[in-house]
Amino acid sequence: MNKQIKFYKYQGTGNDFVMIDNRDLEFPQSTELIEKLCDRRFGIGGDGLILLENDDSPRQNADDFAPTLKGDEKSDFKMVYFNSDGNESTMCGNGGRCIVAFAHFLDIFEDQTTFDAIDGLHRAEIKNGIVKLKMIDVIDINNDGEDFVMNTGSPHYVKYVEMLNNYNVFKNGNEIRNSPTYKAEGINVNFVEALSDKEIFVRTYERGVEDETYSCGTGVTASALTFMDKNNQTSVAVKVLGGKLKVYAEKNGAGFNNIWLEGPASQVFSGTISI
Repeated sequence: MNKQIKFYKYQGTGNDFVMIDNRDLEFPQSTELIEKLCDRRFGIGGDGLILLENDDSPRQNADDFAPTLKGDEKSDFKMVYFNSDGNESTMCGNGGRCIVAFAHFLDIFEDQTTFDAIDGLHRAEIKNGIVKLKMIDVIDINNDGEDFVMNTGSPHYVKYVEMLNNYNVFKNGNEIRNSPTYKAEGINVNFVEALSDKEIFVRTYERGVEDETYSCGTGVTASALTFMDKNNQTSVAVKVLGGKLKVYAEKNGAGFNNIWLEGPASQVFSGTISI
């Protein structure tokens, strides 16, 4: 007999995810099943699948991350993220914003929260459908020729181009992602065009999805940091195919801290599916 599961579909600037409340730990974490659920023709469809679970892991230095946590208290929930290929993956910024909106919908918190993800604890707040998510600190920004490489919770390659609207993101992104340097571990590839001294346009080829997505939160963050580093700024507006985001950060030596990703996140629909 098939099992019925309840799911919710969320999107953040067009980056879309299948959300499942897995606090009862009954969802079978099968790579094949997750890949099928993310399939846009044979499943629900999404750039990834996210499980919301209880966080049963006490934090030793919790107050370094969030003032609401003391001693061995727990965060409000845990985020477990899978790419559309069915494999568990590193941090997803837009997925993080969407799970905050999902947790708010489930009445897990009121307006501010702290949750656990694969790269550690994240603080977040939500107001009128806009989610502001604190990202991990970036220690440094590395160079690959004229381009940039860094980890913003996931590994990212940043390349500045002109006429990004007409740029072949799939072809060029796939080539960099599968180049000898990055093929083994994979890397997300971001192409950036400066629109003004306060705004950039970003398009991203995502590993695990192996295609361009409408938006990539950790990629937007990486791209914004390179722009802020060059222009000595503390914030920048970011245009993506799926809308607009904003990134805030403070320079700290060769890197950045107090990094926040801000933008809309909303529920699109919900339903049940047989698995």
